[in-house]
Amino acid sequence: MVYTPDFLRRLYADMLLIRRFEERAAQLRLAGHIPGFLHPSIGQEAVAVGACAALEPQDYITSTHRGHGHILARGADPGRMYAELFARREGYNRGKGGSLHIASAALGIMGANGIVGGGIPIAVGLALALTVRARLAGTGAPTAGVAVAFFGDGASNQGVFHESLNLAALWRLPVVFICENNLYGEFTPQHRHQPIRDIAGRAVAYAMPGVVADGNDVLDVFRVVGKAVTDARQGRGPTLVECKTYRLRGHYEGDMGHYRPPDEVAAWQARDPVVTFRERLLAEAGFTTADLEEVERAVEARLEAGVRFALQAPRPAADEALEDVYVETHDGSALA
Repeated sequence: MVYTPDFLRRLYADMLLIRRFEERAAQLRLAGHIPGFLHPSIGQEAVAVGACAALEPQDYITSTHRGHGHILARGADPGRMYAELFARREGYNRGKGGSLHIASAALGIMGANGIVGGGIPIAVGLALALTVRARLAGTGAPTAGVAVAFFGDGASNQGVFHESLNLAALWRLPVVFICENNLYGEFTPQHRHQPIRDIAGRAVAYAMPGVVADGNDVLDVFRVVGKAVTDARQGRGPTLVECKTYRLRGHYEGDMGHYRPPDEVAAWQARDPVVTFRERLLAEAGFTTADLEEVERAVEARLEAGVRFALQAPRPAADEALEDVYVETHDGSALA
């Protein structure tokens, strides 16, 4: 497949934006601007960017506790994300969601989720809604969009993972399950919590395709997820995609990662998805160093503006604490 220079530049810019956003967030947390935990996805940027590049505006995603990359790749504004991390009113969830729970219905981001596997059934429900919406519209299209669930290797051990895949396969729902296998469930290596090597193999039990992508190669992720999204959009049902990747930092910011062999870390650092893609753009795609430095300056300027915006944003007042807890239903009554 031949990719345009604009598309390749966008992939590099989006991966670099995620990398620098999280590096800056780690610094800001140390400076006391971010309450609570931070779970960076540094090293996994190619999965978020490659997958989201295959989506259309009408599609939906659900994310995880390690979700900054998915949210930025879906088009979120880094300033509003920093504001959310800082617990400021201008954040995507008015400062009440924090790092683990950013959502934006307008962008098709139906929530990062602090519960392991928590986003998987939500994506199945979204896929069902998209199917019903298409039927009600009467256009003859099998679906009004596609839902994508991002989750980690540990989540694939949860009962809700198996229930969700079973139902999605049974009803041939337009959903793509994307497992980011970074080889560790929190601090436990994969071989100590799973008797399998390829999580994609679990798709066999649900009669759906199970495909492995190189999660450190943004173009391979785009190719594999793009095929799965096309199948879902055309009514051929769900796919389980396993992206093999690695987080280059600990489970959370502050975890020194002593449980990981140094040679393993070094081997994956040599496959850093941002660095290796930059090298490919220079060697194979006709980009110059000046081209990429222009992209890098633009990313830095965008983040700098985002931090300024977030630091200047007001904090929520105490009496706003219960706002957004209740919603109006169709008959005007309220539910918790």
